[in-house]
Amino acid sequence: MIADRAKPFVLPLVLVAAAEIAARASHLQSDTLAAPSEIAVALAASAVDGSLLVATRDTLLSAFAGLLIGAAIGLGAGLALGLVDILDRALEVTIEAIRPIPSVALLPIALIALGFGYRMEIAIVAFACVWPVLIFTRAAVRDVEPRLSEVARALRLTPWAKATKIVVPAALPRIFVAFRLAAGIALIVAVTVEIAVNPLGLGAAIMTAQQSLRPALMLALLVWIGLVGFALNAALVLAQRRLFGRFAPVEEPR
Repeated sequence: MIADRAKPFVLPLVLVAAAEIAARASHLQSDTLAAPSEIAVALAASAVDGSLLVATRDTLLSAFAGLLIGAAIGLGAGLALGLVDILDRALEVTIEAIRPIPSVALLPIALIALGFGYRMEIAIVAFACVWPVLIFTRAAVRDVEPRLSEVARALRLTPWAKATKIVVPAALPRIFVAFRLAAGIALIVAVTVEIAVNPLGLGAAIMTAQQSLRPALMLALLVWIGLVGFALNAALVLAQRRLFGRFAPVEEPR
């Protein structure tokens, strides 16, 4: 059991060891690359002086706030579209025209309306998170077992009772998958916004390290973002399994 769980980490460890050996053998000196040992030292130093924790707090605050807002909007809209055919047909063109717009393309508008800071970043993250939750929720509602609808008619449930007592519980495992997908998008978009314009969080820290020619710190921050994303997804997978048991689809949508 332990050996099986360790297998996914073998390749990353081999690659890290190979990179360390190559860096030592070539006496690497670069403005863009650093040995894994130097990256680890830089990561530890930034954690000790508190800068890593502050930057992580700022990024996660924006990412989580945007995720919750976007997921709430996407969930409500997805349920409405999945349950009401007329509304779905009426909004189909509008949604499909807006959904492909890259979230970072809204930065000029968001900067004018909201300025620098948390509000602008949260708004961009929320926009990016709406669509996966909306699309997956609409599909999950439409794919609910037809026999459950027959049960609702037999019990003479109102539309609201049908939605809350039958449709939503049946679709919830797939909706949670959409939330997992949106959580990853939230972190990606938050860091991207910080790299592009917003002077806070991990993205801004990466740009500062790059401009000060500190490749070890820059790469350490990239590694840290990957670790944060991995931990976030692992936590959500665990929650999904605890909440839904054998009904939890844990595979990422492709």
